[in-house]
Amino acid sequence: MQLKDALQKDVLEKLKQAKQELAAVEVEKKRAEEERKREERKQRERNKSFAELLEESDLDWKRYKG
Repeated sequence: MQLKDALQKDVLEKLKQAKQELAAVEVEKKRAEEERKREERKQRERNKSFAELLEESDLDWKRYKG
């Protein structure tokens, strides 16, 4: 094995490691973004008025009028 081959293997390993690290960072970013969106949805749901919640409801409120 020559020095050139050893250097190429070393560079290749470093590139593979960098690729794995970037993939891990990307997965973490995606998870954080999903969590942020989930929290935003929860907050919007909490901030809805009773009329908005009633309007979105699947129940047929006319049946319960007396």
